[in-house]
Amino acid sequence: MMRTRARLGFTLIELLVVIAIIAVLIALLLPAVQSAREAARRAQCVNNLKQIGLAILNYESTFSALPPGRKDCCWGTWQMFVLPYLEQSAMFNGFNFNGGRGVPEENRFLRYEGFANITVTGNRLNVLTCPSSPLNAPWRSEPLRRLGIGPMLPSHNYAVNYGTTDIVQQNLFVGTPQEVRWFGAPFTNLYLSPVNGGDRGGAVTLASITDGTSNTLMAAEVLQGIGNDLRGFTWWGDAAGFTSFRAPNSTVPDALYSAAWCNPIRQNPPCVGPTDGIPQGFAARSNHPGGVNGLRVDGSVSFFKNTVNLFTWRAVTTSQGGEILSADAL
Repeated sequence: MMRTRARLGFTLIELLVVIAIIAVLIALLLPAVQSAREAARRAQCVNNLKQIGLAILNYESTFSALPPGRKDCCWGTWQMFVLPYLEQSAMFNGFNFNGGRGVPEENRFLRYEGFANITVTGNRLNVLTCPSSPLNAPWRSEPLRRLGIGPMLPSHNYAVNYGTTDIVQQNLFVGTPQEVRWFGAPFTNLYLSPVNGGDRGGAVTLASITDGTSNTLMAAEVLQGIGNDLRGFTWWGDAAGFTSFRAPNSTVPDALYSAAWCNPIRQNPPCVGPTDGIPQGFAARSNHPGGVNGLRVDGSVSFFKNTVNLFTWRAVTTSQGGEILSADAL
């Protein structure tokens, strides 16, 4: 009597079935894994903003005013002033604050990219970096920048609130399709040099934020540009703040001071050089699906959808607009 040998292993069809089942399981599980990872990144981003808010409010408690948003283009931004309150006293002590308006051209070494300060500005701070954003270092330090050598300075992901119009905070921006007025902002240029009603000068007190600290944004996310794109390069005064002329993650282009600093590649948000139709400035932007995280002056953090009503978005960035906002408007 002949015995049949037991069949071992898989047939080709069985193997293909198993592979197909595994592929289906991966397809089902991968979005959940990606969603969980993004949720963790977004939570870290919220925590970063809360730390920034606490640092700025500790600065205010010490000096009875918020830090200046910038010292013109190149002599320091709010980031430098709050370094001690982000547990970075060594970096603060290493920054040379002697540069400023009226400093002779030969003293460019005192700028943010000058050799007096690159031991500070050459550092990336995790608390200023959203884990959902790509990283970039778009600017080379002086004095060898034009020779293409020297350390690269990094960008970051959080910018303070410059208000509704443009980076010089002029009273009225006449553009298309609408005019936009400026009704105060928590952060200004340190120097008073009005241009079309802009560049307010000085530092802002909490008492002057008459719209209320819970109704006014302190800061929001911005994206780091790729390549030579200077968006997110918050050591530079122009990029240290965002404006609300554009909605979060708007398709309306950001407008940079020079077209050479705008890199309109596919990976970057839309941008243009100087134009009469769009105010110079940067929108709040992020890689989080659907919107951006925003820090209020009271230290709380909210998520603002890309679909937020533009009037409402602008209202929450004014400090003295007197707008009435319902709790569900945002």
